[in-house]
Amino acid sequence: MVQDVADALELKNVKAEQMRAELVKGDFDFIVSRAVTNMPDFVSWIKDKIKKKNKHELKNGILYLKGGDLAEELKNFPKATEYNLADFFEDEFFETKKVVHLPLKFTV
Repeated sequence: MVQDVADALELKNVKAEQMRAELVKGDFDFIVSRAVTNMPDFVSWIKDKIKKKNKHELKNGILYLKGGDLAEELKNFPKATEYNLADFFEDEFFETKKVVHLPLKFTV
């Protein structure tokens, strides 16, 4: 499904894979995932897979779909930015959902 969307948008630099984060090979500008665990554990799995050289306005790092109150989970990541999806989507599913951006230099 994700690859179908990337293909329809003719995005040439997107490769969708479904696998355990710690098994992903390579290094990337962004690791994009839905919440599969708490942020500290996820960071430990993927921190060495993010490219150090940045070429985007948004700094390389993690983009993580999460729901609920994230204050406790993100307390050790002061540079994390939360984007409320309800600001972009009207469907009630998105009312408590956020995308968290965690820049590379704050993941190690």
